[in-house]
Amino acid sequence: MIVCFGSINLDLVFPLPALPLPGQTVLGKAMHTEPGGKGANQAVAAARDGGQVLFAGAVGQDALADQALALLKDAGVDLSRVARTDTSTGCASICVDPQGGNHIAVASGANLLAVQSQVEDALLGPSTTVLLQAETDLAETATLIRRAKARGARVVLNLAPAAKLADDALRAVDVLVVNEDEGRWLGDSLGTGGDAAALHAALGMAVVRTLGGDGLEVATGHGVRTLPVHKVEVVDTTAAGDCFTGVLAAALDRGLDLNAAIRRATVAAALCCAKAGSQGSLPWAAATGTALAA
Repeated sequence: MIVCFGSINLDLVFPLPALPLPGQTVLGKAMHTEPGGKGANQAVAAARDGGQVLFAGAVGQDALADQALALLKDAGVDLSRVARTDTSTGCASICVDPQGGNHIAVASGANLLAVQSQVEDALLGPSTTVLLQAETDLAETATLIRRAKARGARVVLNLAPAAKLADDALRAVDVLVVNEDEGRWLGDSLGTGGDAAALHAALGMAVVRTLGGDGLEVATGHGVRTLPVHKVEVVDTTAAGDCFTGVLAAALDRGLDLNAAIRRATVAAALCCAKAGSQGSLPWAAATGTALAA
């Protein structure tokens, strides 16, 4: 089982001819809404890849909540540990240009009220993969990592957005996923380099650093490897990192080794980039399997 503790947002997506510069207004033709949030995106990605996923998080009691939960429900994610609060549901504004680049602003709302006690001890054990990000309260995230580690669960952390997590909790993670900016930030905070090799040397766990169109690098006790991207025509990169992390967690949870899990996650993330949107662009297992076999 995968237990995902994280954020739930409703995304407001603005396709634009160009991303706005500071102080600039750029007019687009239309806006659409789509469920999002790093936690929810990763949970949907894992579930669509065949994982049994339980989600713990929080939404409001406003008009955004049901829309924000719609694709989690559609993917079969267990939402019994999602709290309804009096605070607004998390919301993100996503500007996307014709090349697939994006600017994202997030109002956290109810996400900051999610608490690790929503995940009871019975859900944590050697057969559980705990999947986490950094869009919820970091003290709650750190406590859940400690609890999960003490009970023998595998912990996968996507330190996104880059943020300060308690050192002992960070070092208890089994697989750390960062992008270039997050890796650089973490390396600076540790007084080391921000590449996968330097982060692995400093922290000890498996480190995956995604490099956008340049692929990724992974560092473990067996050394450092680089992998290229799976080539597609990029339409929209929104949620690609979340897709990668969710599919990685699902693949590890069902017993694939790290290298095979990374390969599958890389292909799934590429398929995500080939479609417009955020959560709706996450591929199902059959599509990923077909692309892997091609």
